[in-house]
Amino acid sequence: MRLILVIALALGLSACATAQRLSAANDVHALLVSIRDNDSAAFDAHVDRAALKAEIESRLVDRTREMKGKDSWKALGAMLAPALADIAGDALVQPKVFRQVAEYYGYKASTPLPGAIAIAGSLKPLDDGRVCATKSKNGPCMLVFTQTAGVWKLSGFEGDISMLRIKL
Repeated sequence: MRLILVIALALGLSACATAQRLSAANDVHALLVSIRDNDSAAFDAHVDRAALKAEIESRLVDRTREMKGKDSWKALGAMLAPALADIAGDALVQPKVFRQVAEYYGYKASTPLPGAIAIAGSLKPLDDGRVCATKSKNGPCMLVFTQTAGVWKLSGFEGDISMLRIKL
């Protein structure tokens, strides 16, 4: 009897995680379409700009503080880093910048985008209710999504910050 209860509980939890991933996958698909089409309005609807910008800024400031070199240059960099990171955060949270991240996942402009079920397979539920996108089934998280007012929005970037570049 106890074994049946444990199995039922495990199946129930698994179903919740699957429903969560499927729900998020539809919004991730919409984000991918906005990136492919360079559609700023649709991109903004699926991005928590404030959270993503704050994370990027924080990582840029941390990176500046870790720079090796003369202490005076390091101090100057640390002093200027927050302002420069603010400007960079605004510039980096754009569909054309995240196109490079999408290409890392294999979503090139010429490649048809996968459907929600395929996308759900690359999403991993996190303990805090968010989901993250991985390149492979057990790979590390790179993009983090948070559900806000019924919409899953890109809220974090855990990939290499150097992937976020502005092409002129």
